Amino acid sequence: MSAATAASSFIITTLRPSHPPWHSSIYNHIYSSPKSNSNSNSKGIFVATAVTHNNNNELSLSSSAYNSPSSITDDLGDVTIFRASGEPVTLKSLMWDEAVEEGLTVVALLRHFGCPCCWELASTLKESKARFDSAGVKLIAIGVGTPTKARILAQRLPFPMDCLYADPDRKAYNVLNLYYGFGRTFFNPASAKVFSRFDALQKAVKNYTIEATPDDTSGVLQQGGMFVFRGKQLLYGRKDEGTGDHAPLDDIFDVCCKAPLA
Repeated sequence: MSAATAASSFIITTLRPSHPPWHSSIYNHIYSSPKSNSNSNSKGIFVATAVTHNNNNELSLSSSAYNSPSSITDDLGDVTIFRASGEPVTLKSLMWDEAVEEGLTVVALLRHFGCPCCWELASTLKESKARFDSAGVKLIAIGVGTPTKARILAQRLPFPMDCLYADPDRKAYNVLNLYYGFGRTFFNPASAKVFSRFDALQKAVKNYTIEATPDDTSGVLQQGGMFVFRGKQLLYGRKDEGTGDHAPLDDIFDVCCKAPLA
């Protein structure tokens, strides 16, 4: 059985939807800082409502998306992850050094490195890398697993190593309060979106190997998300509702192009 066939079979058997595909034209999520008081009555420290579509499918930015407090970015900046080559690095050193202090950064949090849907997302990000570069946008792709697992994806997909990072303890995912659990991973209706991209997924996983799956299998229940920052200012935040429910990259580019001047 080929790698593509094996990965496709995995997707079909684990993500067969029991409900119609979930869709929302407004990405509106509440995030809580892990350092916040657990006894607080607050449901979250900010709401990132980044993009909406009207009846003509025209995109606009919501001003409320630009009001995130510094606590979430401080918490995220303090997280240490690993380059695919193995060296530890803090997110603040990647996102907010002097060279990119007020620049645009897209942070794409994949699921785990052994997820076929994340190979598809990584393939899409790789194909869009030149467009990100020409727009002056820095791309940071993070996955669950060790640097060794990250290198498997980077070498077999392939994917640029200088954009790929490993978060074996899911620290960034926890700071951003991304979804986690069995139901989200295997039974969420949003996962039905995968079937509309089946050809792209088959192409992305032609060199797939399950060896990229984290040794700590609890990591396979982690969902991802997509975030756009200008410096420390959050412009866009979207949590994947289920496996394969990735943010539309056209929306990401629209946010980057329409982002207000610092």
